[in-house]
Amino acid sequence: MKEKYFTRQNLAGKAKEIKKEAELAFGHPKFEFTAKNSALLVIDMQKFFSETSSNAFIPSFEAITPVISSLIEKFKGKSLPVIFTKHVNTHDNASLMGKWWRSFLEDGEYTSIVADFDTEMHTVMEKSQYDAFYESELEGILKKFGVENLVVTGVMTHLCCETTARSAFVRGFKTFFTVDGTATYNEGFHRNTIMNLSHGFAVPVLTEEIRAALEGKPQLDKRKELSSSSIHPQQHFPCR
Repeated sequence: MKEKYFTRQNLAGKAKEIKKEAELAFGHPKFEFTAKNSALLVIDMQKFFSETSSNAFIPSFEAITPVISSLIEKFKGKSLPVIFTKHVNTHDNASLMGKWWRSFLEDGEYTSIVADFDTEMHTVMEKSQYDAFYESELEGILKKFGVENLVVTGVMTHLCCETTARSAFVRGFKTFFTVDGTATYNEGFHRNTIMNLSHGFAVPVLTEEIRAALEGKPQLDKRKELSSSSIHPQQHFPCR
């Protein structure tokens, strides 16, 4: 069930392949990313998923860590909000998750965000369910910052990340789901999420595309036919 489908060596190439598959199936994305009024959501990058001693260890976790770090620096450099979530639950708030997994992730060493990320200058909030919006302060935080575009990164692709992306869409946030900034137990789960979300909830993007948009640069991938004049002064880019 678990496999290291992303490595630091193959991440860029495999992510482009997965994104292309979704684009061929569903064509043009419905939204354009705008750097202004955007926020970065980093979901559950905790030791619970990074430590090999944990039963929730994700083999591809370490592959996506550098690209998420790079995005964080770009958002920070533009004074745009970065929100980290920590999954923590108990018998009182786990609800059906407790019955499904027959366990709880109570606050402790495993719930710490990995040391690769400096969270001091950013918002860190706890959640108890797959959906980061559920009974949390997330929606209020995003509205306070005037966020319209939400970039999703973190783990697990097919559980917390996918559920949160769907919930963001329902709440009116244009959602951009990073193909190479999310990871889960295996490639099948990952690919299926990208395909499902691409059909009706989120635009699949590469982290390099978001970084380029934040820098006001045209894209470097297959959209070479786009001239710099097609990039909106407010740093729009077609996520395709």
